[in-house]
Amino acid sequence: MQDMQELLSKVSLEELSAFVAVVEAHSFTDAAKTVGRDATIVSRRIGQLEQRLGVRLLSRTTRRVVLTEVGALYYKRVRALLDELGSANEEASNFAASPQGLLRISLPVTFGRRWIAPLLPGFLAKHPKIRVDARFADRYVDIVAEGFDVAVRVGVLRDSSLVARRIAPFRNLLYAAPAYIHTRGLPKEPEDLEAHACLGFINHASWPDWVLKKGVQQKTIRPIGPLNSDSSEAILQAAIEGAGIILTPDWLADAAVRAGELVQVLTDWQAAEEGGIYAVMPPGRLVPSKTRVFVDEIAHAVLAGLDHERAKTRRRVAKRKDG
Repeated sequence: MQDMQELLSKVSLEELSAFVAVVEAHSFTDAAKTVGRDATIVSRRIGQLEQRLGVRLLSRTTRRVVLTEVGALYYKRVRALLDELGSANEEASNFAASPQGLLRISLPVTFGRRWIAPLLPGFLAKHPKIRVDARFADRYVDIVAEGFDVAVRVGVLRDSSLVARRIAPFRNLLYAAPAYIHTRGLPKEPEDLEAHACLGFINHASWPDWVLKKGVQQKTIRPIGPLNSDSSEAILQAAIEGAGIILTPDWLADAAVRAGELVQVLTDWQAAEEGGIYAVMPPGRLVPSKTRVFVDEIAHAVLAGLDHERAKTRRRVAKRKDG
């Protein structure tokens, strides 16, 4: 790699290709046919190459072109480098054209289980040359150090060095069970939450505070309650059972809202930091086709699925109000 970098810092690929073609054809005329250029252009490129290097590579006779001593050494190295480059280009083209190989995916537990895992069988059936290694974890995963091709992340994206594609937005909203509201009443303002039982998800971006906004207004609340957890599903279930108020993603609460198990409270307020669902990939490299097709397919399916779920929730809530 260093040889190639040093070489290309002095000369161009066109000059190198012309040089190799002349050596192997033993004439400028035949070399010109090989590279698809006029013989005068080939001759000019060889002259430029020799001028850049400060040595004569070829001896020209009336009948043929022969290598000088340094030219023979140079040809051997350049031929090997061009062969290596050609192999690399062919391998990359084949790799890009046909999605294949092992695809290592890092997924958050709850979102991954609910939204990504159901998509995997169909994805694998569509791309039989791809094998998937899917790991579920609610911790920070260094995808470069741990060798992942792609990670799905939910929330506020912090890794500016990673290549990221936003799949869908979501909002963190406040919810409580009807039984809880019947017992404790509805909060009217964010400050009222301090007198309520609040259930805390400790992986939330602003934890241990809830930073809420309504338009340009913003308020910070320090929630107090009987349960804090790093499991969003545990907090959700506790809220459904009437244990308190939660601040959680709309995509997580929608099914419970449609079932009448939760209702939104303080409906004008939401978390100040609007969340997103992202596919993140290691920096500084071409995205392999296996990764690209995976991200494309989950992006389409997740966005369409979330929109569909939200529309169903809105219709259900509106019907319940009208009834």
